[in-house]
Amino acid sequence: MCNVDQLREKLLNGAYSPVFEKLYGREAARMPARYAEATAAFGELFGKSREVRLFSAPGRTEIGGNHTDHQRGCVLAAGVNLDVIAVASPNADNVIRLKSKGYDMDTVQLDVLPPRQGEEGTSAALIRGVCAGFHSRGLRFGGFDAYTTSDVLKGSGLSSSAAFEVLVATILSYLYNDGSIGPVPCAQVSQYAENVYFGKPSGLMDQMASAVGGFVGIDFKDLENPVIEKVDFDFSAAEHTLCIVDTGGSHADLTHEYAAIPADMKTVAAYFGKQVLREVEETSFWSSIPQIREACGDRACLRAMHFFEDNRRAILEKKALQKGDFAGFLNIVNDSGRSSLMKLQNIFAASDPQEQSVTVALAMASRLLQGRGACRVHGGGFAGTIQAFVPNDILESFRDGIEAVTGKNTCYMLSIRSLGGVEI
Repeated sequence: MCNVDQLREKLLNGAYSPVFEKLYGREAARMPARYAEATAAFGELFGKSREVRLFSAPGRTEIGGNHTDHQRGCVLAAGVNLDVIAVASPNADNVIRLKSKGYDMDTVQLDVLPPRQGEEGTSAALIRGVCAGFHSRGLRFGGFDAYTTSDVLKGSGLSSSAAFEVLVATILSYLYNDGSIGPVPCAQVSQYAENVYFGKPSGLMDQMASAVGGFVGIDFKDLENPVIEKVDFDFSAAEHTLCIVDTGGSHADLTHEYAAIPADMKTVAAYFGKQVLREVEETSFWSSIPQIREACGDRACLRAMHFFEDNRRAILEKKALQKGDFAGFLNIVNDSGRSSLMKLQNIFAASDPQEQSVTVALAMASRLLQGRGACRVHGGGFAGTIQAFVPNDILESFRDGIEAVTGKNTCYMLSIRSLGGVEI
């Protein structure tokens, strides 16, 4: 291990370049300076003589299964090369002091693990919740000091909160458990922290994709024991780039639109006496379309159609990648995008039809791709971001063309990161 000055020297002299190439792809060249800056910031806060270690956890992107997880369906997700990093060192104070760039220091006393009144919705709640999750599983945990910085875009659907939770779990795994805590328990304690301590009832997809890295298929049929499958596919060899485009639309006042999707799907499930659509026999659904339309309405019927078809598409996308059939994978992604437009109807809000930033961005992306690649809504929909798989030979023209509509620096060119939460 190194102290602050020794680590900065190693970073700036290229000692970590091979691992940066693996984690960050085309962005690797800027990482020595980024990590060195974070290391220097740690030294100013906690002392340059401290022995320090480096950690990273990636953001994630949803690839397949749009709005299927809340019906206990299947999804395909992936870790990306945007991440949260930490410079950390253990302490003997039984306290976690964590300073994130641009934010006040979080100080969490570890002798108080139950949720604290007034802490909900804060990063301190996430830290405390992860530690409580370790404690409930009989895993070792303890104090540390850390400085973190993130380039996971907030509000982009890349899940910055999950990356932060997984980062804390990864630090505890390496500092106090010799790195023995696997990605599944790291993801589970992270989800526990977000649900119980932060107060956000999220599923497990975000945390699992960040903890595992690469492409990962998840089947949520059994919520207590989801089936996790890492997909072995080298995206860097596919000669495409994953682009996430910020369309500029606002999520403000759209809570009712998001809430209506699971509500509509559960209305159809209830028609069959079930809680969620995954419990409904699909053949029974398709043979009952006239009755469902009358009992539940057309929109609910269409959204249920989307669930059954996109649930299957998430599985087919995973299988296509496993076979190395990238062209087939792209076709399924495009099918998913069309289904979100026609059946799921989460491309724009019916309550504000004049605001259609996602629709415009998808129309432009489709025009710029000229029948190649793929594009679809990204995440919850209605506003926010789209996702596009862009052939590398037209990447620059795609970026210029889409940013002419969505604005400069709104097209983020990403790669799929093969590793999840790690010590560097």
